[in-house]
Amino acid sequence: MTWSEMQPLLEQACWDTLYMVGWSTLIAVVGGLPLGILLVLTDRGGLLQNVVANKVIGQIVNIARSLPFIILMVALMTFTRWITGTTIGREAAIVPLAVGAIPFFARLVETAVREVDHGLVEAVQAMGGNTWTIVRKVLVPESLPSLISSTTTTVVALIGYSAMAGTVGAGGLGDIAIRYGYQRFETGLMWITVAILAVVISLIQFAGDYAARSLHRRGAHSGPAPKLRLLKAAS
Repeated sequence: MTWSEMQPLLEQACWDTLYMVGWSTLIAVVGGLPLGILLVLTDRGGLLQNVVANKVIGQIVNIARSLPFIILMVALMTFTRWITGTTIGREAAIVPLAVGAIPFFARLVETAVREVDHGLVEAVQAMGGNTWTIVRKVLVPESLPSLISSTTTTVVALIGYSAMAGTVGAGGLGDIAIRYGYQRFETGLMWITVAILAVVISLIQFAGDYAARSLHRRGAHSGPAPKLRLLKAAS
């Protein structure tokens, strides 16, 4: 296969992969962020301590995370068809990608939020701040560098899942690698898709690490004054 034949296939595959990963990441962040914070708030000693609710939510998250992605796609076929009207294509692939990513991201959020200095939380509580104020003014801003790193990790994982989804007709770079690289013995095209995936993942990882480090340095160099202003604003 010549480059002129490969180029349109690769361009469409790249767009399909970015489309699937982009929408899946957005849904994962919207669903996983509050879920991860809720796991922290309902834990023992949390602001909304509820051991039963915490255990139930935790078990649901653990079960969802334990399912291999290929099994999750099959298990969600009926739900996917109900949402999108089909089980094939990039729109259909977004459903299992997002469902698989939400609990994955939620656990990363939980870890990031637990790293926040509990003294800040207690200070805001002492000044009359409610739970929503603490979440909005303390937990999310203080854990933002870790949350960005968590989002980066989720995006990288979703790129791998999207390639797997391509094996069942979802499109994207995985579909090109299987249909042309493996089934039609176009080894050169397969290695090009591997190289593209490696470059994309490296760029995303670099951008995420740079953003997280920049925010971390900014917080470290800003001193106590911003935190004092934060406490005043929260009171």
